[in-house]
Amino acid sequence: MTNTSTLSKSERAYQLIKDKITDGQYGPGFRLVLGTIAKELDVSVVPVREAIRRLEAEGLVTFTTNVGAQVVATDAREYQFTMETLSLVEGMATAMAAPNVTPGDIALARKINREMRECLDDFNPTRFTELNHEFHAVIFEHCPNLHILDLVHRGWNRLATIRESAFIYVPGRARESVDEHDRLLDLIESHASPIEVELAARNHRLSTLDAFLAGRN
Repeated sequence: MTNTSTLSKSERAYQLIKDKITDGQYGPGFRLVLGTIAKELDVSVVPVREAIRRLEAEGLVTFTTNVGAQVVATDAREYQFTMETLSLVEGMATAMAAPNVTPGDIALARKINREMRECLDDFNPTRFTELNHEFHAVIFEHCPNLHILDLVHRGWNRLATIRESAFIYVPGRARESVDEHDRLLDLIESHASPIEVELAARNHRLSTLDAFLAGRN
């Protein structure tokens, strides 16, 4: 949960709603009642409305006349489309970011990946997914193309609307994912060609999707 003590009213409302969407308290289709949220935060409905508009722009919330604001509903097909798109934009972002990744970034990414490996025996898919995001963000945040980076962020935000981690269905995929992280870092550290890095990042994402879809059948 984000520390909201020093944030503006609108930012506090945004963080509260987004955190509750991400952790599943506000599930798909949940109706966001402005007055209720405003009362919880002890603010007027104005900053809550601003927060909901921001979340709508990010694709986490939808607004329908006569219904109001609701958390976007997702399904396996939505997850598939999001992952397919993310594999493309994150693959390119990772390749473009690679030259800007420092030895310190590599060390941090390896540290996160070790923590991911350590939690495999007592597997917590939600925590594993959080660490997975942290790992990839260490790399893709260095992408110099802000338009592509924005698409990556939007993809991750869409994934956040899916309450169930893909690793719940395919826990065996988690170990493979960690190994692939090591190989991706090796490529970046050895200054591999951009296409090698891009394909490694893209196939890493698609392998998780393939395992997820197989596990749902």
